[in-house]
Amino acid sequence: MTSDSGSALQRSSQLTTFILAPNPGPMSLDGTNSYVLRAPGQSAAVVVDPGPLDERHLTALARAGAVELILVTHRHADHTAGSARLHDLTGAPVRAADPNHCHGGGEPLAHGEVIRAAGLEITVVAAPGHTSDSVCFHLPADGPNGSVLTGDTILGRGTTVLDYPDGTLGGYLASLDRLEALGPATVLPAHGPVLPSLAAVARDYRAHREERLAQIRAVLDRLGRDASVVEVADAVYADVGPSVRRAAELSVAAQLSYLRGDGGGQAATAGTVG
Repeated sequence: MTSDSGSALQRSSQLTTFILAPNPGPMSLDGTNSYVLRAPGQSAAVVVDPGPLDERHLTALARAGAVELILVTHRHADHTAGSARLHDLTGAPVRAADPNHCHGGGEPLAHGEVIRAAGLEITVVAAPGHTSDSVCFHLPADGPNGSVLTGDTILGRGTTVLDYPDGTLGGYLASLDRLEALGPATVLPAHGPVLPSLAAVARDYRAHREERLAQIRAVLDRLGRDASVVEVADAVYADVGPSVRRAAELSVAAQLSYLRGDGGGQAATAGTVG
């Protein structure tokens, strides 16, 4: 599988560069940012989110350094489809929270684990919400405030989509609180541009969720507590196009489950409907 897209490394922070994967779309925005991490003076590198199974993209990542480890933020194909192939190209193990996406002897990731590779210390931060297996990667030495690779938990543009029933909205809100506590770290999202302050963005994301919940409460007051997902989506997301309508309905389902207290509502595809 090949592509004619560019494959140039772009600087994203003091300790990271990225290559934009050739998979733009309504849910992946400009494409997947595949990050290359290394300390100054190191030839070894860590790749985060190899992206799609695109041979030119994966070859560019393999040539970006002596790849010693491959990490993935969550299970979606726009992050993991190229993982096994990148392992073949580099010999590096692939680690993810979900053991189904570990390759080459890579062990599942654990919250709070500190990974030492490519001259770096990378702390794993569990962030269920976009998916039940979502994690972020904290680089505390990356610039004056550190940086966090947020996967699809926080995007560079728009908000992530809740994919019920993979997890809970309550879990997602807790993840935002956990990320806010990391302070003004640079946000290195898997889709969209770099952002300057994780704490500020996490607060904005929480405010957005609270606004959506208020809108849904108002619709339920008008239509009745048993209103369907489709009815609520028609009222709250009337302006979204057909390409993201399914994502809107998933988000509504998650929020209805949260409001009704039955424990549902986490997240799946990226996108800008939330």
